[in-house]
Amino acid sequence: MMLKVGVVGTGMIGQDHIRRMTTVLAGVEVTAVTDVDVETAKRVAAALPGAVVHGSGEDLIADPGVDAVVVCSWGPTHEQYVLAAIAAGKQVFCEKPLATTEEACRRIVEAEVAHGRRLVQVGYMRRYDAAYRALKAVVDSGRIGTPLMMHCAHRNAGVPSFYSKESAITDTAVHEIDMVRWMFGEEITAVRVLVPRKSRNGGDLQDPLLLIMEMAGGAIVDVEISVNIRYGYDIRGEVVGEDGTAALGELSPVAVRVSGQLAAPVPADWRERFLRAYDIELQEWIDSIATGGPPVGPSAWDGYAAAVVSDAGVAALRGGERVDVSLMPRPPLYEVAS
Repeated sequence: MMLKVGVVGTGMIGQDHIRRMTTVLAGVEVTAVTDVDVETAKRVAAALPGAVVHGSGEDLIADPGVDAVVVCSWGPTHEQYVLAAIAAGKQVFCEKPLATTEEACRRIVEAEVAHGRRLVQVGYMRRYDAAYRALKAVVDSGRIGTPLMMHCAHRNAGVPSFYSKESAITDTAVHEIDMVRWMFGEEITAVRVLVPRKSRNGGDLQDPLLLIMEMAGGAIVDVEISVNIRYGYDIRGEVVGEDGTAALGELSPVAVRVSGQLAAPVPADWRERFLRAYDIELQEWIDSIATGGPPVGPSAWDGYAAAVVSDAGVAALRGGERVDVSLMPRPPLYEVAS
């Protein structure tokens, strides 16, 4: 049977997921769309045979022709649509962030706990990337001993004009925040942000930044956040253990040696670097629903925890001090790490 999906938000990421579900993935069809830009929604729907254009996300979620929901709308609207999906008892895949405030994320967690079954998955795609999965497998195997540190870099060629200094934490490093919780299977307990010399390429933006996270087990993670580095989109990660190290490998299929130089292509942006991870992420979500089980990817709890750590990171950036991370007690619904 085909899973009938409704998509809330038909902007760039919404259209990319629709392309994915209609041309790449199996067992799914897009039956409904909605967007605040009605004309865009209509144009997208015109390419989807039989798809209905709804006037609101709530109407789409209530549609009996929609089995599950993908939320790709503006971040501040995520809470209302995720809560509506929970109330309707429908599985919902929500692009990050789960919600834009700790309080909103808490309300989603509480609603799902009251429902009694996991319905929410959050779009943290790094967990589905082949390189990150291979790195985690090495860490989990014990081959390099107990992890002591992890060094990360998150580098963008450039960012749009509306990008703020806080965005470096809330929009960029939030992927590392979720990734390291998953990589080590434990929570982040405190954060600091160090401010290096400012790049001339960043304009008024403070760029780069160094985010330092303390893990519950004692490991330290540092994340270099450089968002105007010009040369491309470059993601790096190396875990330092007691007995060795493990790092993400180079992803380029070709290296060119010419004129005394060695060169390899660098991805242009996040879509190119994590294209396959997005495919796997949604396919595994679709498959989990088809088998009747709960989603197995990042949960509402993971979305909540990422929001709390992000808030602490913003506070550390603004105040220049180490900030403790305080999470509410983890409900039994989320006891099994996702």
